[in-house]
This record gives sequence, C-alpha cells and structure tokens, in this order.
Amino acid sequence: MDIALFSSMVLFAFVMAGTPGPNNMLLTFSGANFGYKRSVPQMAGIPTGIATMILLMGLGLSWVFQQYPSLQWTLKILGSAYLLYLALRILRQSQLAKQQMAKPLSFFESLGFQYLNPKAWMMTSSAVASFALPGEAYWESIWALVLTFFLVNPVTGSIWVSFGKFIARWLSAPIARQRFNITMSFLTAGCVVLLWV
Repeated sequence: MDIALFSSMVLFAFVMAGTPGPNNMLLTFSGANFGYKRSVPQMAGIPTGIATMILLMGLGLSWVFQQYPSLQWTLKILGSAYLLYLALRILRQSQLAKQQMAKPLSFFESLGFQYLNPKAWMMTSSAVASFALPGEAYWESIWALVLTFFLVNPVTGSIWVSFGKFIARWLSAPIARQRFNITMSFLTAGCVVLLWV
C-alpha cells in the first residue's frame, strides 16, 4: 500500500477518533471516576467495535444503508436512546458509588455501543468510502483501515482517559465529583443533539 494513502488514513483516524464525541465523553468520565486501569476494557471495546464495523462496511453494509435510508434514521433513534441512558447512568454515578455498585463500561458494553453510536457509523462509512481501493487492492485497503483504527484508537482513548484522571485530582470533595458527573451527564446527553443536526 502507498505510504501517502496510509498516512492519510492515520490522519483521518486521529481526527475522527480524537475529537469530542460520545466515546470520548464516556472515556473522560471513566478516567475521572475509575482511573486508567479500570477504563482499559472500555478503551479496548471501542477499536474492536470500529474494526468489525469497517469489515461489515467492506462486505457491503454501506450499500444497504444507501438502499434503505430509514435504517440510518432507526440507528439515530436507538443511538439517541442509548446515549440518554448512559447520561442517566452518569448522573446517578455518585449515588451508585456510595453503594459500591459503580463500575465503568465493560469491554462488551463499549463494543456494543459502537453499533448504536451514529458518529461511529459515519466514521466507518466515510473511511471505507474514502480509502477503499478498487480491484485486487480492495481487501488490502479494508484491512489497512482496520489496522489503522486499532493503532489510533488506543492512543486517542488513552489521552481522554488520562485527561479524566488528571481532572480527578480536583474531584476529591464529594460536591466537586457530583458537579463533574452532572456536567459529564449533560455533555453526553448533548451529543444527542449533534446526531440530529
């Protein structure tokens, strides 16, 4: 594969995976509330979910979305509902922490969330449309995209989790942590608005 094309893939992945969105709001929240180590399963679920979505797009799922636009609308509704559920879960985090029930998203919750995350669908469909090569190089380019996101997502995810962990030093007081959780809850819920504009 051409080094210029691969470099473009890496840049695309950094921009898409590194900019604010549902995944990164949840990673920041997790880093602040649970630390880096307990956030690793959530970080690992993201690139795994993205990789499977790229493979599905490569197998022709993008064609299905083009033929049936109502599927995108359905995904937006399901994604919005799940984001609101996660926002409520974050909002209740302080109360859960007192009951020793608080926990970050698991690997499978994080992986599954990608399928309800419209930004992830937009990212994967754009990646395949922009970087999939025609002919014999098609699957080589699809696997290169999978590899790119497997390399980039842990880097960007680590940055957001570390940012959350950095913020945590100012959250030792219960009221400060509660305010942070409320803010992160509203930011996560705010991502729903972005899905519909």
